[in-house]
Amino acid sequence: MNPTAVAADAIANRRPDPAGDEAVFAKVSWHIMPLLFICYFIAYLDRVNIGYAQLQMKQTLPFSDAVYGLGAGIFFIGYFLFEVPSNLMLEKIGARKTLLRIMFFWGIVAAGMMFVTTPTMFYVLRFLLGAFEAGFFPGIILYLTFWYPPARRGQIIAIFMAATTVAGVIAGPLSGGTMKFLDGANGWNGWQWLFLVQGLPASILGIVAYFYLQDKPEDARWLQPAEKKVLRDHLAHDAGLVATAGHASMWQMLRDPKVYQLSLVYFLLLGATYTMVFWVPTLIKGWGVSDLFMIGLYAAIPNVVGVIGMVIVGRSSDRHKERRWHFFVCTVIAAVGLGLTVLTQGSFIGSMLSLCVAVVGIASATPLFFTVTSEYLTKAAAAGGIALVSSLGNLGAAVSPSITGAINTATGTPTYSMYLVMTLYLVSGILLVLSVRAARSA
Repeated sequence: MNPTAVAADAIANRRPDPAGDEAVFAKVSWHIMPLLFICYFIAYLDRVNIGYAQLQMKQTLPFSDAVYGLGAGIFFIGYFLFEVPSNLMLEKIGARKTLLRIMFFWGIVAAGMMFVTTPTMFYVLRFLLGAFEAGFFPGIILYLTFWYPPARRGQIIAIFMAATTVAGVIAGPLSGGTMKFLDGANGWNGWQWLFLVQGLPASILGIVAYFYLQDKPEDARWLQPAEKKVLRDHLAHDAGLVATAGHASMWQMLRDPKVYQLSLVYFLLLGATYTMVFWVPTLIKGWGVSDLFMIGLYAAIPNVVGVIGMVIVGRSSDRHKERRWHFFVCTVIAAVGLGLTVLTQGSFIGSMLSLCVAVVGIASATPLFFTVTSEYLTKAAAAGGIALVSSLGNLGAAVSPSITGAINTATGTPTYSMYLVMTLYLVSGILLVLSVRAARSA
């Protein structure tokens, strides 16, 4: 039976009850989203804390900006190689077992970063961290498609991804404070304590997720049969209203050029975003701030603004049932904000306000991108498709830190690499608008 017929049957078999439906989705959200949010918060923290750790690591280890940039990017090579197999495995064994496997081992490796003494050890552990974490993010996006219909995914993905921006708020003060106040405790450097205290929680959360989450709505004992039916009806109904690529299989998806265009968009977007994530602490230090704790506090300010902007933009996108132009505007805001940040160098307040503008666009763009992707891919191709787009796109984050690290080493300033980042944002916005006109909600 085609999706339109399924949708018609769903409507015919029950009375519309908007208030009751909202209550069901609210119940689902309160049950699964807090834990998923915390898990992604820790995942993001373990990815980006190297941006703060390197400020102190370079004082105790012979690491140049180029070494640091290469190590930061190698994470995404491991991520790329194992992301698609991980997501296909999730579809077979479920989210609970997948999250247990991923989070337990990445937590061990993240904590093990404290023992790095050479560039080679740094590269190996960053690669392993990416390999073990591979599949976490696209797995959660796939998991959300089991619970939420397309019309609700813009806001819910934005809320989930707000964890990255909240992590940015807390990562600065937490990382800066850890390095400053624990430096020398037990004979360890502050950056060693940083990796230890931010790495081990992932292993604990993996165990919690295994016992707390359910793989699909049908497995949820906390949902009544009528509530499960509401979810089934909405998923069936919205599947008939969203224009998709019509992929009948994974193989058909692999032959779709738009999937690779989406991957290129994400390549550019993520390359720009992670360049900013890794270098913002250095950028703020260049404003004349030397205290590690204060660098962390100042880095939190743009992310607070970004969280607010991300949720507002996600709601607007759902309300208007429009993704592409919302995404394009966000990339323009990101580029303009970064341009103003460069132009206002020498003015702390001007640079901070400009960075806040940029982070609104940066934080809001990625949830919109994955809402477009989840709507474009059919259920048959979603598991592999989301992972394929994510894994190919993650190569951008593998390449860009190395390039910008080399630029910064050669010029002695992060200013010139910001022009590259601005270009990446603008091109990603233009390319999405041109590539996926068929992915729009009707």
